[in-house]
Amino acid sequence: MAESICRASCVSCFSHPENASLLLLERAKGVGVKSTAEIYSDLADLSRAASGWCVHNPNVSAAIYDHQGRFVASGSHKKRISDDHAEIIALRDAGDKAHGGTIYVSLEPCNHTGATGPCVEAIKASGIKKVVYAVADPNSVASGGAKALRDAGIEVIHEKSAALEFEQRGWLHRIQNNRPLITAKIGITLDGRIAASDGSSQWITSEASRQDVQVLRSQVGAIVTSTGTFQADNPSLIPRIDGAPTPLRVVMGARSIQAAGFHHIQSQELGELIDYLNGEGINHALVEAGGTFLTALFRGDLIDELIVYQAPKILGSGTPWVENLGISTLTSAIELECLGTSQIGNDTKTHYRIVRK
Repeated sequence: MAESICRASCVSCFSHPENASLLLLERAKGVGVKSTAEIYSDLADLSRAASGWCVHNPNVSAAIYDHQGRFVASGSHKKRISDDHAEIIALRDAGDKAHGGTIYVSLEPCNHTGATGPCVEAIKASGIKKVVYAVADPNSVASGGAKALRDAGIEVIHEKSAALEFEQRGWLHRIQNNRPLITAKIGITLDGRIAASDGSSQWITSEASRQDVQVLRSQVGAIVTSTGTFQADNPSLIPRIDGAPTPLRVVMGARSIQAAGFHHIQSQELGELIDYLNGEGINHALVEAGGTFLTALFRGDLIDELIVYQAPKILGSGTPWVENLGISTLTSAIELECLGTSQIGNDTKTHYRIVRK
C-alpha cells in the first residue's frame, strides 16, 4: 500500500501547477484510452504540484476526456492565484469538447456557493455525461455534489483512490481534526545525530537531499522552527525553486529574537501554535527544528508524519534528533507506518505516518 500512495517529492518538474498541466497534456499525446487508475495517477501529480498554492483549500485536480476517451483538458485549484476550482478551469479550457464527455475529479464536486458558484452547476451546464470522483467531501457545507449531479441525470461514479486521498490529506486532516497535518523533517546520521559534539551540523545530508527538501517546503502552507534552531542556523526556509510559492514562516520560543519575514510566537505553549495555524487556515505544516522542540511536539501528540533523510555517516556522539519522551516501556513506544523509502544520492529518505490507536 505504501508504494501506491507515497509519491516522490523530488519530481521538481511538477513544482509549479502550470508546468504540471503542460506535462500532463504532453503525456496524453499518442496515448490510447486510459484506465481510471492511470487518470488518477495523473491527477495525483496535478494535486501535488498545486498543494503549495491552495494552502487553505483542498488541492483538487480535474481532467476531462471526450466521449471517445481522448484527453481534452485538465485543471488544478490554486487559491493563491485564483478562486477558480479545478473543475471550472478544466471546463473552461475544454469548451465545447466537454459535451458528452467525462470529468475525473480528485474530490467530490462542491454543491455550495462560496468565493465561486457551485461546481455542480458548471458541470451540469457543460454537457458532461459522466463524473468520476475519488474522495467524498467530508465538509458538510460543500457536500452533496454527487447526489445533485445524479438528480440532474448525470452518471456519477465514486471510485476511491488511496493516492488521491493521500495528496489531499492535509485538508482532510484539518477538516476531521480541527488542526493542520504536521510533518516533521529531520536529517540524521546512521546513529541518529543531527549535529556533532562540537555543534557542527552542515552538512550531514547530501546536496541532493537538501534539494529534495526545497520541494517539500514548496508543498506546505507553513514551515515552523524553534528560536533555538533559528539562532543557531539562521534559516530562510524559503523554497529555493524558481516560481515556487513561499509558505508562511513561523518561529516559536520564549527567547526574544529578530526574525524578519517570520511570525514569532513568543511562547512555549503549543496550543498557541495550533491556534495561530488554524487562524491562518493552514492545512499542512512542516517542522524543521532540533530535538527539544520535536520532543515537545511528540509529547503533545502533535506530529502526524515524519520524513527522515539519513546519511551514511556515524558520529558516535553529538546531538540526538529526539530527547526523553517519558516512555519507559516498549509497549508504550510511538509506532510508525512506513509510507515509502527512496534513495537520494547516498542518503536514504523514509516517509512515516504516526500510528494512533
